[in-house]
Amino acid sequence: MGETPFDDMDGDTLHEECGVFGILGHPDAATLTALGLHALQHRGQEAAGLVCFDGQQFHSERRMGLVGDHYTDPAVLARLPGAMAIGHVRYSTTGETALRNVQPLFAELEVGGIAIAHNGNFTNGLTLRRQLIADGAICQSTSDTEVVLHLIARSRQTHSSDRFIDAIRQVEGGYSMVALTRTKLIAARDPIGIRPLVMGELDGKPIFCSETCALDIIGAKYIRDVENGEVIICEIQPDGSITVDSRKAEKPQPERLCLFEYVYFARPDSVVGGRNVYVARKAMGRHLAQEAPVEADVVVPVPDGGTPAAIGFAQESGIPFELGIIRNHYVGRTFIEPTQQIRAFGVKLKHSANRAMIEGKRVVLVDDSIVRGTTSVKIVQMIRDAGATEVHIRVASPMIFYPDFYGIDTPDADKLLANQYSSLDAMCRFIGADSLAFLSLDGLYHAVGGESRNDKAPQFTDHYFTGDYPTRLLDREAPVNNVHRLAVMANHG
Repeated sequence: MGETPFDDMDGDTLHEECGVFGILGHPDAATLTALGLHALQHRGQEAAGLVCFDGQQFHSERRMGLVGDHYTDPAVLARLPGAMAIGHVRYSTTGETALRNVQPLFAELEVGGIAIAHNGNFTNGLTLRRQLIADGAICQSTSDTEVVLHLIARSRQTHSSDRFIDAIRQVEGGYSMVALTRTKLIAARDPIGIRPLVMGELDGKPIFCSETCALDIIGAKYIRDVENGEVIICEIQPDGSITVDSRKAEKPQPERLCLFEYVYFARPDSVVGGRNVYVARKAMGRHLAQEAPVEADVVVPVPDGGTPAAIGFAQESGIPFELGIIRNHYVGRTFIEPTQQIRAFGVKLKHSANRAMIEGKRVVLVDDSIVRGTTSVKIVQMIRDAGATEVHIRVASPMIFYPDFYGIDTPDADKLLANQYSSLDAMCRFIGADSLAFLSLDGLYHAVGGESRNDKAPQFTDHYFTGDYPTRLLDREAPVNNVHRLAVMANHG
């Protein structure tokens, strides 16, 4: 399910999808899974879980908190024997924060035990859940992931893999999944590839995970991306060999990967959709400097999300780059807390101005995105209090006008900064900056190696900027505010 706080450093609880990992046939399956989840920790800090199979029975460990808080303990890993495992790091966008919702979810079915770890959100999950309950299903969690288990249980297909495929063909939205049976590791990606999933191998054993950084940490080899609409079934045969079977959608669609993987979600050292994330973010900064130049003395990133873009901005503009804001990495992810009061306190705990780099200077603050803008107000004031003579904000992504329903827990449309003000100048006054500019949508497309946006066949999922939702939204209505959006964009120039 959609999972993990998206700390955009305008701070306002935009949450991203979780991270998944799975490996088949390796004697150190649980340890490698824990290491892979550690590399994916940025995708979810609320909870982590592992499920493994030892040839006789399944074993499960699901805990609230960070991977390192639990899965570095030899006693915990000793309870996870076997040569096949899947794992999950979570931040909830669907379902309450509770242990019963921590994945992987497991069930004993007619075809045997199966565990599932899911990244993303189903846009018809609530509709399916209501239908299942009306038909007598008993749900043990409030997670939309459980819907898949019920659909597998009700499928009339003979084999577990066919039941899995039958189930996911009934769900809509953005997702990547890994599933574990007694003999199989199954991986699946949504029909248009909104959520990422990659395939690798270690010692000849197959691995699936959300990002390539999880392969790097264990020395595994990247093989390829799982294609949109593809289901890959890896199965241990009686002789110990592993077969790999790929099933693809009958009516393939063009891939539309989520642009926010490049803007914020993915780790900078990952390769997503064949593109290095760090290189893409630097390119965003370069395009931003070309589109919105400013006279200033120093370029300062809002850490950590704005750092690569700030480097690109500085290189393109010729303005020196300095770490004018210092982040305390030992405070913890305080913005996980649900109250705005705690999140506001967290801003002060996590960041402080580096006065020596700011005092008496015209500062360009480069951030990756702005959602509500409330934390941007605090950051700007912090820079002014440190003696900056001017503060100019440059944002390395376009304005966000629309909420997300594919795994990012965005605010309602009327809570987004871009929808609260009729012009860029009004937004700038609210934040308290001397100037404010956002990267254009075409600039973002070009930065990630794409072409200018084609309204008839967009290359990426970009609905948060455009309102162009790539799937049906059965569980809710898409917000309509195109007139306002076009007015603000016109004022943006």
